[in-house]
Amino acid sequence: MPTMSMPALLASEERFRSLFGQAAVGIIQVQSGTGVIERANETFAQMLGYTVAEIEGKSFQHFTHPADIAAGGEQMRRMVEGNLASVRLEKRYLRKDGKPVWVDLTATPVSHRNGRPMQNVSVILDISERKHMEEALRTSEERLRGILDRLPIGIAKVRADGFNFSNERFSQICGYDTHELASLDKWWEAIVRDPQERELYLTRWNEACREAREGNGYIRAMECVITHKGGHSRSLEMAGVILGDDDDDYLITLVDVSQRKAVEERARYLAYYDPLTQLPNRRLLLDRLQQALAMSARHQSYGAVLMLDLDNFKSLNETQGHDMGDRLLGIVAQRLRSCVHADDTVARHGGDEFVVVLRSLGESEQAAAAGAEEVAQRILNVMREPFDLSNEHHHTTLSIGITLFHGQRESADELLKRGDLAMYRAKAEGRNALRFFDPEMQAVVEARVALESDMRAGIAQGQFEFAYQPQMLHGQIVGAEALLRWQHPLKGAISPAQFIPLAEESGLILRLGEWGVKSACERLASWANDPVMSELTLSVNVSARQFHQAGFVPQVLAALASTGADARLLRLELTESLLLEDIDDTVKKMAHLKSYGVGFSLDDFGTGYSSLSYLKRLPLDELKIDQGFVRDVLTDPNDAAIAKTIVALGTSLGLQVTAEGVETEAQRQFLERNHCYGWQGYLLSPPLPIREFEALVQSLAIAHGKTSAAV
Repeated sequence: MPTMSMPALLASEERFRSLFGQAAVGIIQVQSGTGVIERANETFAQMLGYTVAEIEGKSFQHFTHPADIAAGGEQMRRMVEGNLASVRLEKRYLRKDGKPVWVDLTATPVSHRNGRPMQNVSVILDISERKHMEEALRTSEERLRGILDRLPIGIAKVRADGFNFSNERFSQICGYDTHELASLDKWWEAIVRDPQERELYLTRWNEACREAREGNGYIRAMECVITHKGGHSRSLEMAGVILGDDDDDYLITLVDVSQRKAVEERARYLAYYDPLTQLPNRRLLLDRLQQALAMSARHQSYGAVLMLDLDNFKSLNETQGHDMGDRLLGIVAQRLRSCVHADDTVARHGGDEFVVVLRSLGESEQAAAAGAEEVAQRILNVMREPFDLSNEHHHTTLSIGITLFHGQRESADELLKRGDLAMYRAKAEGRNALRFFDPEMQAVVEARVALESDMRAGIAQGQFEFAYQPQMLHGQIVGAEALLRWQHPLKGAISPAQFIPLAEESGLILRLGEWGVKSACERLASWANDPVMSELTLSVNVSARQFHQAGFVPQVLAALASTGADARLLRLELTESLLLEDIDDTVKKMAHLKSYGVGFSLDDFGTGYSSLSYLKRLPLDELKIDQGFVRDVLTDPNDAAIAKTIVALGTSLGLQVTAEGVETEAQRQFLERNHCYGWQGYLLSPPLPIREFEALVQSLAIAHGKTSAAV
């Protein structure tokens, strides 16, 4: 190899120095064995914020970031050993001010001895800006990934070769990580295991994708039910968007709608089923009944509606609590279902009422009636079995009303009304029984509705009045019982036995009762200045419903105050049934009115279930012997004994005893012999209009030579 001349060598050296010093990149010359920097150019010095003099003579590790000292160590060792021609790596230096500088470093040996490099030159490029951009991009990607993973919807990016991105929610919804599945087809196979169902979903999805490509790129949502990796089902709403021009490049979104579907299903269930018994409710019952009517018309067959009501259910609720009542209703529902075919309907109509709709009972009315009765009897029999309620045996029965249907001649509502009428007839005739609807029953109900309407008009128009039956004591008239009468302008006199029960059922008894108390007070006030009439007592019957309303006491006191009537002359007649509802409330109200002077009679005594302990607590003035006992006191030893006992009991309690329904002198004498001196009845007079009653009182007063209030 020719030897370079000295001038040439010097020129070459000069060019190297010039290139070294003026290079736009950092350059350092390093002793390979020690790592000492023998030479550094200005660019490198500026890169680190030092002068060249401060750099030269120091090890390159002096300027290397502590975390990167080991970086590329193995490669540098191999280059020093002569096994690598060069080394390239990225690392960080520390500037004089302590800030890191990212560099791209390429080291190449420049001199050798015995085959080993003695020196190497490193070319150093400042890549801090690029690194900062990469870091910013990485941070942005991590932030985006974090956002995507926290989204409540599943997202996955799909290409022809499979999934290339999915968030955590996507994997949570279906249970599979997309890395587990090689393709979208494998994913569909995993989440929809039934081939026919999967084919249906794929057809819908591919059609939606085709529409999206031809339209705005958005894949419309479709609902599907998948099988989660854990084995349970989930309802999903799947949608997406086409990305770019590639048909196989799109984004899938998954929304888990299982909870919403469950809520919707629950709402739908509650709309049509009773939550306590799990039976159809009235809404679904009407729908099922309409279907049964349509089928009956189509096949010309008979069906039946059974209206069922538990007997004495109210007493169970009141004595043992509503929880026990609910438990009973649940068991009743189970027993009813066991008595009918699967295509028949058992529904809860409300409260303790149930309805059974029987379909296809045949083409003969007689056969249908027999079939319906057979089912009803089966129901009655299973209901007679004891009910186990909290380890206690409870017995209950049903009353059943049955109405047949054939085609659609009657509406569903009309059939339910007819079943209701028949059921109430079963209750009225002893309960624990079944009765069929008949047209006569309908006529009775229509008459009842008309009578109720007339009664409302009659109250408003003043058609009601009192008849007065004299009450005798020791042969003298001491008072009267005011008995309600109704003179209808078209129908004439209507019996109290007809309109009083209807008034009780409809609630009109409250208006009639208020009118009665007010009218009695007005009558007492009108008698106040008459020397014969002024000290007569006037008794008014009070119903249990009227007495137990919250404003009864103020109502009576207001009537007394507004009329100026003497409270001592007003006597309220109560029945024994009234006492059974709330004895404490009864005593409290009676005591309040008693403090103002109002008197009380216990009417029809002996026909109810009064307890003697109640009698001690009640501030009564009078016991009235029911006319049922008085009628046969001369012929029936039992009635005679009862009458004597009531007289003895009343006398021992310091009460006046009055016998009702005295019609013969012999009856009166029997009562008098047994120390009952008070009576009323046809022996003296039937209930009279006011003028006739007043005339009777005046005539008897004159006959006894009484012209003062002593009568």
